[in-house]
Amino acid sequence: MFPIGDDNSDRTITPYVNYLFIAINVMVFVFLQGLGGNDTFNYAFSLVPKEITTGIDLTAPQIIRDAASGQTAQIPNYATPLPVYFNFLSSMFMHGGFMHLFGNMLFLWVFGDNLENMLGHIRFALFYVACGIAAAFAQIVMDTGSIIPMLGASGAISGILGGYILLFPTRRVRALLFNVFTTVPAYVALGLWIGMQLLQGYLSPAGQGGVAYAAHIGGFIAGLVLIKIFALGTKAQNISPGQG
Repeated sequence: MFPIGDDNSDRTITPYVNYLFIAINVMVFVFLQGLGGNDTFNYAFSLVPKEITTGIDLTAPQIIRDAASGQTAQIPNYATPLPVYFNFLSSMFMHGGFMHLFGNMLFLWVFGDNLENMLGHIRFALFYVACGIAAAFAQIVMDTGSIIPMLGASGAISGILGGYILLFPTRRVRALLFNVFTTVPAYVALGLWIGMQLLQGYLSPAGQGGVAYAAHIGGFIAGLVLIKIFALGTKAQNISPGQG
C-alpha cells in the first residue's frame, strides 16, 4: 500500500517548515551529494554507529564481511570536518538514491503538513529533529560497533507517521493498493506500514547494509511518545484518538 494523499480540509496554516524540510532534502541530494555520486561528502557526513559510540572519526577504508556469503566489501571513509555527533543532523537530510529521496519526500508531503498545522511551525521542526535523532539512536543500539554508514530522512519521517496515527487514526488516506486507487483510514495505511517494518526488521540479518529498519521502528515509537509532549498547550492536545 502506497499513500499518495490525505484529507487536508481542516488545515489552517501554510506548512512552511514541511516545505522547507522537503526543499533542504532535495537541495542536499542534488548540490552536496551530487545526485548521490559525491562519495567524499556522503561518507564524511553520514552517521556511523562506531564513530558515535567511540567518539573517533574513521578516516581509513574499512572492510566488512557478509557472514552468509563470506564475501567482503570495502567502505571508504573520509574525515568529518565537524565533530562526528553533528552527523546526527547532517545524515537526516541525505539520501542514498533518487527513489530513496522520492519515497521519503512523498510521505513527508502527505503526512507532515497535518502535524505542522496542529503543532505550529517551531514545535513541528523540533519534533521532526527529535524523532530523527531518536531513530538514529535506535539503529545504533542494535549494533554499536557497526561501521556501515547511515543516512536518510526515514527515521524522522517515521516519527511523523507515529504522531499522525495517534492524532488522526481515522483520517482518510488515499493510497495505491497494487494497481487500484483506494481510500482507507490512517490506522490501516500506517498500521500496514509499521507492520512491514517490524516483519522486515525481524527477517533482516543484523550487521549488514540495506534498509535501517530499527531506525524506522525507533522513529515511529518516538513519534508516538513525543507527540503528546510536543502537543501540550496546542490545539492538538484537545484531539482524542478517533477524531480527524
